[in-house]
Amino acid sequence: MTAESSGTTALITGASAGLGSEFARQLAAQGCNLVLVARNRARLEETAAGLERRYGITAEVLPADLTDDAGVAAVVARLSDPQRPVGILVNNAGIGLLHNFEDNPISEEKKHLKLHGETAMELTHAALKGMLERGGGRIINVASIAAFLPRGTYSAAKAWLVSFSRWANLAYRQRGIKVTAVCPGFTHTEFHDRMGMDKSVAPSWAWLHAERVVRDGLADNERGKAVSIPSKRYKVLAAVARVAPAKLVAGPPRKPK
Repeated sequence: MTAESSGTTALITGASAGLGSEFARQLAAQGCNLVLVARNRARLEETAAGLERRYGITAEVLPADLTDDAGVAAVVARLSDPQRPVGILVNNAGIGLLHNFEDNPISEEKKHLKLHGETAMELTHAALKGMLERGGGRIINVASIAAFLPRGTYSAAKAWLVSFSRWANLAYRQRGIKVTAVCPGFTHTEFHDRMGMDKSVAPSWAWLHAERVVRDGLADNERGKAVSIPSKRYKVLAAVARVAPAKLVAGPPRKPK
């Protein structure tokens, strides 16, 4: 448990599985109370009950589809409630698109862009006002190592999130707000399975564990770093990507199962 986070309320999107669930677990272990956001109420309630039993914190569930305006509005209202301040925001909810850009329905591309860019921006905007009034807060935006690579609209959306986080950390760090883009590589979660991606396209050494990604991300955020890239292998990849030809760093093709 850290003195900085104990007793703070953390709101986590995409909290019912994967990195979101791990953020919830680690923040609960630090003594944070939680607001868990995802689409599936049953999974949220199961996650909340388990964390309350294990760590003695309180965990509120807020079912919401963050690709939908009404769902976003519900979370904005919770973040804006001065009677129930949120000190840590984790914008983790995400989706992936398996096929090439030209093969995806534009409606799915727009939903994908809204979730990764517009929704994260709107929730950050909602959280900031109260954080600034209180003189402190923490925001974590889960991006991806893909932000540094030419990998279609997913990379483009995550690159926007990294740039936004860098700017926000610079703009608000002196006012007590720490903003960090966490940029994991391939990570063992349900994300790729839900996409229907053939996980064999990436070698075994490329895969990270959620516990490591979240632990490093929380530590880097607490230190005030604008960008967190878990593991040396992905730090090297990000550095190489800045100077190497795009074709070389594009990575393996995304193949359906």
